[in-house]
Amino acid sequence: MDNDIMHQQQLQRIKETYFSTAERTRTVKAGETVLQQGEYNDCLFLVKKGRLSGFLHNPESNLTAKVFEVHEGAFFGVHSYFAKTWESSTTIIADSDSELAWVNKTTQAVEPNVYGSLSEQFTPVVVHELAQRQMRTGLQALEKERALQKLHAAEQMTTLGQLAAGIAHELNNAVGVLSSKTETLAEALWQLVDESHPEANGFLELGVAVGQSSSSSEVRKRAKQLLESYKLDRDTAKQLAKAVPEGEVSREWFNDIEQSLHFWEMGRDLHDMRLASKHAASIVRSVKQLGGGDQAKQPDLDVNDTIHKSLALLQSNLRRVNVVLRPAVLPKINASATELVQVWVNIIKNACDAMEHVAEPQLEIVTSYYKNRLVVSISNNGPAIDEQTRRKVFQPNFTTKKGGLSFGLGLGLSIVQRIVHSYGGSIALKSDAEKTKFRIKLPIA
Repeated sequence: MDNDIMHQQQLQRIKETYFSTAERTRTVKAGETVLQQGEYNDCLFLVKKGRLSGFLHNPESNLTAKVFEVHEGAFFGVHSYFAKTWESSTTIIADSDSELAWVNKTTQAVEPNVYGSLSEQFTPVVVHELAQRQMRTGLQALEKERALQKLHAAEQMTTLGQLAAGIAHELNNAVGVLSSKTETLAEALWQLVDESHPEANGFLELGVAVGQSSSSSEVRKRAKQLLESYKLDRDTAKQLAKAVPEGEVSREWFNDIEQSLHFWEMGRDLHDMRLASKHAASIVRSVKQLGGGDQAKQPDLDVNDTIHKSLALLQSNLRRVNVVLRPAVLPKINASATELVQVWVNIIKNACDAMEHVAEPQLEIVTSYYKNRLVVSISNNGPAIDEQTRRKVFQPNFTTKKGGLSFGLGLGLSIVQRIVHSYGGSIALKSDAEKTKFRIKLPIA
């Protein structure tokens, strides 16, 4: 016979035999104290109706805590009755109007020749009750641990937010000065060149408008062509290759090629200064986001935009990394840009750390839309993560950093998981010798 069925039958027989007499049954009002910790008790109580709570008081700290609840069909007074201390170990207070029945130390066993002594009859039932109480206590402990983890995450967010807000405030002033002074300098330079060397103004404007777009390898290849075609010295050919990366070179360049290249370089430097100030402003905006100034959800958020902001924020980490971004056209979602930036920053920062000793590090980010879900895959070619580590990466405070200490803009993968789950999404990690991939799915609705 099934153990649970046997237990229910034993419990039903005990209730009918020992807890159904009127003289050992009474009602208590909500708020009434049934047992007082440390006072005499020789009764084992059964809750026939209602709910009561047990409280434990520590005289040394003068603190009182709720330690368990008993509902209909549950027992209390177990310790004092079976240990025969005849002293209540907790204070029991009724949460609602309740009906109680009891046995005490004078109660005699019924049919002991068939069912054994009173202790033998009650032991299976009470052990089951204690096991259930232990299970409930364990579940409550898990809930408390979950609450503590959320509190810890919130504290991390607050600390990072304060730090980010301070950094953003300081940088914002410097970036503002850089941006405004660059524009002032450009206007003044244009005017000066127009007055003193009007013939060179076009080269200055070309440098400001276009800058240098060619890579080092492209410049070397183009310089070789110019060297052969125009009989230039090596340095001049190289500079001209930067200014005119393809096609025919107009005759105006050769009227005074040194002057032409000099003014083009001035324009290129102004172009780079403009780009730098805009890039710095973008980083400041991203840092402000981590400051938590705008946690509200936006109804028309583009996930691709949050990825671009994350890449801007981690530009210094990505200098040696080949970033491959393959964004799809995605429907807008209702989400917080701040939270999603935090998700991508964590994963990308971890990927950069993992690829620290890789000769040719590569980060690949792919976005797609499938079955009413946005899918973001972030892969890196760092070393494989073993199975034991994969099982732990989403646990709070888990780190593979030496000494457990690492400063960065990441907040930990446990917080990444919490943010993703808060949107009803999922996050999965796969890793092998070729690549490590995080896949995040976010629902549209």
